[in-house]
Parts: sequence; structure tokens; C-alpha cells
Amino acid sequence: MNPPMLKDFPRYPLTFGPTHIEKLERLSAHLGGQVELYAKREDCNSGLAYGGNKLRKLEYIIPDALASNADTLVSIGGVQSNHTRMVAAVAAKIGMKCRLVQESWVPHEDAVYDRIGNIMLSRVMGADVRLVDDGFDIGIRKSWQEAIDDVKAKGGKPYAIPAGASVHKFGGLGYVGFAEEVREQEKELGFSFDYIVVCTVTGSTHAGMVVGFAKDGRQRKVIGIDASGTPAQTKAQVLEIARNTAQLVKLGKEIADDDVVLLEDYAYPAYGVPSEETKEAIRLTARLEGMITDPVYEGKSMQGTIDLVKKGLFPKGSKVLYAHLGGAPALNGYGYAFRNG
Repeated sequence: MNPPMLKDFPRYPLTFGPTHIEKLERLSAHLGGQVELYAKREDCNSGLAYGGNKLRKLEYIIPDALASNADTLVSIGGVQSNHTRMVAAVAAKIGMKCRLVQESWVPHEDAVYDRIGNIMLSRVMGADVRLVDDGFDIGIRKSWQEAIDDVKAKGGKPYAIPAGASVHKFGGLGYVGFAEEVREQEKELGFSFDYIVVCTVTGSTHAGMVVGFAKDGRQRKVIGIDASGTPAQTKAQVLEIARNTAQLVKLGKEIADDDVVLLEDYAYPAYGVPSEETKEAIRLTARLEGMITDPVYEGKSMQGTIDLVKKGLFPKGSKVLYAHLGGAPALNGYGYAFRNG
């Protein structure tokens, strides 16, 4: 069933249902026990190729793809893109072809980086994967447009899904649904979360949460941790998606510039390149909770969460919900960095 804010939008179910919220008991204690950390496990949301946050978005995009009579989903990402893996999985599930543009968004030290992890899974699922030697940018890409044109030229009917499913007109809806889901779970838990921490790059996960939590005035409690390294562009994109989504769902209130909280301190040294602190956050979370985070997204948002707790940003007794968006298969592309664990 659709959550109330999304009642007017068709949804194609790709996930198991509401995602589990678990208390990170040992990590909370390790960080002093002043703040209670919880994780909402978007990484365990489906049986489709390891799941993740992109599926929640695709549930509201796929009805439009089916209605368009397309036969090929066309999308784009970096070489180790989680999003393109999910598009490949959904194409397989609904019986469409899939064309993926994988750009060189990340300088990498592993010789097999473009043959393992996410990109290998996309190939196994039958996607037509094309490598393009272009650098990182969250905007609309020439290579993606060329891929769409090429599918058309060969007689196919493409359906275009932008990077991260973000600047698609329905890209923000899934995470409006996330906020509605959290509200229902809070009733069962008997408390409300004081903060929600989310990794932000192409922006629609964060934007959807801003709109969804604006319903009960908590939009500024959504703390975005930038992992793009281009925060001004990222914040502008989050705002634009949030405003478009707010209109779509008839939110009835304006999204202000400062409704988007984006912390810029953790994206270094570059998109997709983990700092020593990111690697330490990945190890700590794995060793205390058995929870796997990745070097591109979740490792950086977890690094941010840990640092914010240590710095006392969250008042004593705060309940903080960390949105685990998935992405663990990308770890395979960083075998050298984690060769000793």
C-alpha cells in the first residue's frame, strides 16, 4: 500500500516492504553512550541484486517506463555505480533490455576495478555496459544522451533514467515514502528520532526526505553528509528536486534554502576516494556491529555520524537514525585499501 503522501502515484513493488530499524548498541556505547544510534537498513530492502536506496526510487519510476512502451532502460553512473546495478536488476526483473554508461568518476588503485563488484553484477544480469573515460559530475551527461540516441538509432525504445535516478520527475518520491514509513515505525517504537543522517550526492534521496519530513516540521533534522566533493552544486540540486517533489505531492508549504542541511566536511579527498578516516569508520562499524558500509557513500556518512557524536553536535539523549543506503558491492573495487582488513 502507498503511504498517504504518495497515494496518487502508481508504485511498482520491487522491495520486501518496510525496512528494518536496528539499534546500533555497541557503536553507541563505544562513542560514549550519550547518543542512541539506530540504522534503517535500506541495504537489505530487496532480493534484487543486493538492493539499496535506488530501488525505493525506481518503484515510482518504473510505472512511467512501462506506460511509455519502452523496451530499454538507459542509465549512467561511475564504474562502480550502485544505481546502474539496480537499473540492470530491475530491467531483468521486468523483462526489458538495459544500456549502461559507466564513466571514470573515480581514480582507482585496483587493476581490476572495472571488472568486479557492481559492474560485474550488471554484466552478469545482461546489461549492455559501455565504459566512457569522463570525470565526475552530478549533472546531465553528454555520454548518457548519446547512449539514448544510439538505442533509438538501432530501433530500440529507450527510457532514460538519470544518474542516481535523481533529476527524474519522480526521483524524489521514494524517499518521501521513506519519511512516511519512519513515522509509522516511530509509533511502534514509542519514540521519534531527533535526527536522520543521510549520504548526499546526486540528491534525490536527501530531497525526498526533506519533503517527507517537512510534513511534521522535521526537515532541518535531516542531516545530509556530502560525499560528492561538489557541495554547492549538490545542495542546489537537492533544493531543486525537493521543490519539484513538494509540488508533485502537494505538500502545501515552501521548501526554504536552509531546509537543506548539507555538511561538507567528509567528502575529502575526492568523490569515490576514501580518506583514512572513512576507512576507519568502515572498520569500526564492521567490527562493532557486523554492518558493512562502502568507501564511496555510506563509509563517508558513517564517518560523519561518528564525528558528529564525538563533537557533541547531537544533544545528550538524542536518538539518531542513520539511513544505510546500501552500496557494499563497491567494496570489491577497493581490495587494495582493505587488503589487511
